[in-house]
Amino acid sequence: MNKTYVQVGVGGRARFFYEAIAGPYRETASLVAFCDVNQTRMDYANRILQEKYGLDPVPTYNSSQFDDMIEKHKPDVVIVTSIDRTHHRYIVRAMELGCDVLTEKPMTTDAEKAQAILDAIRRTGRKLRVSFNYRYAPYNTKIRELIMDGAIGDVFSVHFEWLLNTQHGADYFRRWHRDKRNSGGLLVHKATHHFDLVNFWLGSRPKTVYAMGDLRFYGRENAENRGETKFYTRAFGSENAKDDYFALHLDQNEQLKSLYLDAEKDDGYVRDQSVFGDGISIEDTMGVMVRYANKAIMTYSLNAYLPWEGYRVAFNGSKGRIQVLVAENTYVNAGGAKEVEGSAKKISIAVFPMFGEPYEVDIPMTGGGHGGGDPVLLNDLFGTPVPDRFNRAASHVDGAMSILTGIAANKSIATGLPVQVDSLVCFD
Repeated sequence: MNKTYVQVGVGGRARFFYEAIAGPYRETASLVAFCDVNQTRMDYANRILQEKYGLDPVPTYNSSQFDDMIEKHKPDVVIVTSIDRTHHRYIVRAMELGCDVLTEKPMTTDAEKAQAILDAIRRTGRKLRVSFNYRYAPYNTKIRELIMDGAIGDVFSVHFEWLLNTQHGADYFRRWHRDKRNSGGLLVHKATHHFDLVNFWLGSRPKTVYAMGDLRFYGRENAENRGETKFYTRAFGSENAKDDYFALHLDQNEQLKSLYLDAEKDDGYVRDQSVFGDGISIEDTMGVMVRYANKAIMTYSLNAYLPWEGYRVAFNGSKGRIQVLVAENTYVNAGGAKEVEGSAKKISIAVFPMFGEPYEVDIPMTGGGHGGGDPVLLNDLFGTPVPDRFNRAASHVDGAMSILTGIAANKSIATGLPVQVDSLVCFD
């Protein structure tokens, strides 16, 4: 059965979805409209559909016309890829108008908005999927398999370190993400991936969260303390930005120019702000402790200014230990091929049995973004899903549980106190 989709929000991540529908899944899915605050970006998306896929342009609607779009096209599913703080608005309204929803991560940014989504699902009976592509990466699925099959017995503790480098990590401090009201900070916007993976790997839920975090590298004050004297507001047109490693030059990349520089006239959004400017309200250095419902304990670290990109994670269990290293290729959102986003260049999984010889787990390298997870996710969303013993398809409960770890961490940073996750929202 051919499902119909509309998409709200056509920024950098949107292309991942509409190109999948226009290309490999055009027999099972149809895109019938775009909705955004910015007409130039919608026109650019339609050019991609025309020039790359030979499709007719789809109708476009301003965000104020969202209800009109739904009423006219009556889509089966609304794809939400708008700015994070608006996710709940479109999710709730789409459900009220009779649609199911597919949302990009994070599901939303705070507990109040999460509760609004949970209430709408209960009230309308509609379905919500969250696109957690990292679950589908073969090595992340293999970790789940090893733990499920008892390779190290019961997992008692997890140490998880995620590294964002000075290209990808810096990019969050140039964009709307730098305002915590927009993104929930990196503990929500980015770490939702990581917290979801731990929930997925352990088959459990977070119960208690304690966190610390600060802005230590980016921001003007930190740069001044290191002796920096050349500052600018944005890179475009700035002499001081010309030789700055951290500057993003929109006019030198066709896709970034079309999506952002040419689109500024519509909504005033500036994509190339200085990472060493004022007005940054998110952290770049974060540490979190989590106790899960199964009594496992996690220590988690996230830093956004490191020399390489990827993560290390270790699981300690009643029968041994698993150690994982994943090094990823670096990228700038919407600045290149989507297949590069989160793609792995080095993977190592080692198992250390309690009373046996250590061994390496063979993991084939696969193509596609997010460690090869993107193509598998897209087939699950728009193609023909296959039976999955790992239950990788993420529901609204999975979406909520991943962000609630980050939301609790933000609250803990603000108060200096541990936070009980069950106190944040009500699922019943």
